[in-house]
Amino acid sequence: MEDIIRFDGRVLFLSDDPAIVRRQIAGESITRVQAGALRDNVSTDEITPVTVMLTYDERLGRYPYVGFKAGNETPIGEHDVRRGGFQVTVAGKRYGKGSSRESSPLAELSAGIRLIVAESFERIYQQNCDNIGILTTTDFGVLERILAGEAIPITEFLKGRDALTQQIIRSGGLLAYSKFAEWPAPVARTDTRARTLVEKIMAQRLHPSTPGTDHGDGVFVRVDWRFSHDYFTGMCAHLMHRAFGEPAALHDPARIIAFQDHLVLAGQSFPHVSQGLLPGVANLTGGHREFVARYPVLAHGQLADDGEPGAEGADGICHALMAERYALPGQIVIGTDSHTPHAGALGCLAFGAGATDIANSWVTGYVRCKVPQTLRIEIDGELAPGVTAKDVVLHLLRLDTIRSGGAIGLVFEYAGSAVRAMSVDERATLTNMVAELGGFTGIVAPDEKTVAFLKARRGIDFALEPWMTSDADAVYHDVIRIDAASLTPMLARPGDPGNGVALAELDTPVPIDIAYGGSCTAGKRDDFDAYHDVLSWGLARGLRVAPGKSLFLQFGTMDVRAYCERQGYLKTFADAGATLIMPGCGACANCGPGQSTSAGQVTISAINRNFPGRSGPGSVWLASPYTVAASALAGRIASFDELKAVATS
Repeated sequence: MEDIIRFDGRVLFLSDDPAIVRRQIAGESITRVQAGALRDNVSTDEITPVTVMLTYDERLGRYPYVGFKAGNETPIGEHDVRRGGFQVTVAGKRYGKGSSRESSPLAELSAGIRLIVAESFERIYQQNCDNIGILTTTDFGVLERILAGEAIPITEFLKGRDALTQQIIRSGGLLAYSKFAEWPAPVARTDTRARTLVEKIMAQRLHPSTPGTDHGDGVFVRVDWRFSHDYFTGMCAHLMHRAFGEPAALHDPARIIAFQDHLVLAGQSFPHVSQGLLPGVANLTGGHREFVARYPVLAHGQLADDGEPGAEGADGICHALMAERYALPGQIVIGTDSHTPHAGALGCLAFGAGATDIANSWVTGYVRCKVPQTLRIEIDGELAPGVTAKDVVLHLLRLDTIRSGGAIGLVFEYAGSAVRAMSVDERATLTNMVAELGGFTGIVAPDEKTVAFLKARRGIDFALEPWMTSDADAVYHDVIRIDAASLTPMLARPGDPGNGVALAELDTPVPIDIAYGGSCTAGKRDDFDAYHDVLSWGLARGLRVAPGKSLFLQFGTMDVRAYCERQGYLKTFADAGATLIMPGCGACANCGPGQSTSAGQVTISAINRNFPGRSGPGSVWLASPYTVAASALAGRIASFDELKAVATS
């Protein structure tokens, strides 16, 4: 990349005011002051909504920001960014939060955007920008210099970045850097310092040329498992082949997994069918299947089509299958999805990575990251009956330090007596939703419950090693202490998972149209135990899903479905009026049954995020599996305790 950069294009301020955005699209150039309040929390769901992520190349340049919301409007349309001649985008805090999709920065780059200026960035999004050649900065002084017509030295965009990242930015991206680097076996580092569990895991797998391992240092670590899913396999392969030629020489392909899970229910998805998007889905699926057919990797595919309605689905959702089949304590797992930390419930280091990082790891066996600081979350005491790990996360999400982006890039290390009492399924909810908390990953030190989980689910006799825990005097960025007994059922109001509110604090009843239980976060065995607890209780008292309302329950894996069948749950669900859905990301990715179809619909959902458009055009409230099932019976948002109190009054 050149040493001095001149930005000759226009600046697009993503303002809270839709009229200001429309003025810019119409051709007016404005100042920072005229832009007013900038939008915080611009998500990748808004930059590239799931319904437009149907290609994996430069054609994405038609679409950046078509899902962007200012007020209640979406003022940016197809081609507007490219036609407007914009080169710089400006926004507020936590830009690029949400899914790890590299489609978003690729769409921006392909539309002509060369620089993003924001108050803060989500880790994966900023790393994706580094990887493909978009510059980023949090220095608004640089913006003023650009607006004044000044050329900017590249060094301005290297400030505060670790040495490795600086090299990658100067190279024009990760793959350009990797083509000339060497990738020998890792070298474990010995260190007398007290360390956290994540620091210990990383120290065993460092690239030999790693100069330092202080917090914030950029490093390459050797990975045990690398996975992609059908939204991104084609893009990963495209980037890999463009950089390394074809066929590429994969490193240890037996440890690469391709999951077909995100798009398997597109044929039952209202927008994909009504908007004629299925050919685009076939394009993505074709790229995924071509990679699987061409290389000797592991694959979890689509269920065999037996012609029965509702039989479409997958072996399972990637995150759930990683925990059920592959990840082990002390390993490193990366995947093309922000919810990859799900597997951290087993005591491994698992984190999401963009398509370029995954493509690079397929060839080198290594992934780039920073040595992170760790935030310890100590949850002591006993959770009340009906209060779950989901309620814990929704409580954390409403804390000011989390909402303001204070945990971006941190490891969430969960500990305390309440965590030790949780099953691995419940711990997986804690680690899965680190994506919403803004963290690098989540982890729970492995213990006897981990060992029992591995024996029961996989038949593995796993022996814990003494090093598989944080040292007693390890240094933490901070410690958040939570009294488990003080927690009650939680909700997140529509628009953002951080819009937390205790269910008991609702001042008016909230009628619902759809109740949805499923996804990687809430499609596990323990989650289905909760759905069954509520629905069987209701049936015993003559209650079914409320008239005119819908309850969708989606299995996270076929193993979970088999478990429900063995337990006798399927009859209860059918008698209660629930619609059962085979595994797949479905409505959580706005791609299957359970999504809303109109803006006026209200959904209570156990999924992990409720950004605008995430599960359709309607409003989505987040809640635990207990609350979702109870609300389905009540026809309005209600906790299980509230439902029981009404029944006995």
